[in-house]
Amino acid sequence: MKEQLNTGLLQLGLSPDPVAVEKLERYAALLLEQNQVMNLTAITDPQQVASLHLLDSAALLSLVSLKGKTLIDVGTGAGFPGLVLKILEPTLELTLLDGLQKRLDWLGRVCEILDLSPVTRLHGRAEEFSLKAPYREGYDFASARAVASMNVLSEMCLPYVKVGGTFLAMKSVGSDEELSQAAHGISLLGGRVAALREYPVPHTDVIHRVIQIEKTTPTPKGYPRRWAKIQKAPLN
Repeated sequence: MKEQLNTGLLQLGLSPDPVAVEKLERYAALLLEQNQVMNLTAITDPQQVASLHLLDSAALLSLVSLKGKTLIDVGTGAGFPGLVLKILEPTLELTLLDGLQKRLDWLGRVCEILDLSPVTRLHGRAEEFSLKAPYREGYDFASARAVASMNVLSEMCLPYVKVGGTFLAMKSVGSDEELSQAAHGISLLGGRVAALREYPVPHTDVIHRVIQIEKTTPTPKGYPRRWAKIQKAPLN
C-alpha cells in the first residue's frame, strides 16, 4: 500500500511525507480491523481503500490550502475526508461531526494511536449544532463526502462556514442536475458556486468532482431548518 499511496499522492500533485504515509497505512489497517465488528465501509480490499478512501480524500489538498485552517467534516462516518486531511496537513484544526457515538469513539482511538491533535469530535445532528456558537459560521472550511443531494448538503453545511470560507462538497461528475436544483438554496444560504473541480482518483478509472461553494454573506436566521422540514421541502 505504501507505494500505491506514494505514487497516488504524486499524481495528485502532493509531496508524499514518509511519516504521513505511514499513518495513512496504519489508519487503513485500523479501519479494516474495526470493520469486522462495526459497519464502517463497504470497501474491504486494501488497495481499493487506499485509492477510493485515502487518495480520494487527499485530493482536496490539491485544490485548496488547509495549512493553519479550521475545518468541520460533516457526517464524517469513518473519518473521510477529515482524518486523511489532518494526517497530511497536521496544522489543520479539525472537527469531526457524526450522528453515531460509536463511530466517534473509534475515531478518537484512531487519533490517539496516530497522535493526531487537535481533533474535536461532535456527536449530534448537523442541523442543530450550526444554530449555536461557536459552531455557526465558525470554520474556514466545511467538507462533506455524502450521498445526500446538494440542496440538502448545502443547508447542512453552509451555516458552519464563515464569510470568506468555503464548503467543499465531494460529488460524482454526474451532479450537474442536483447542483442546478440547489442553485437558489445555495444563494439563499449565503453561498455561491466558485468552482467545479474534477480529478481522476489515482490507480482507478474513477473521476470525481469537488464543488467549491464560497460563503459570501451570512446565512439568514432560521437556517438550517429542522431535519423533517429539510427532508419534506428541500431548498430549490
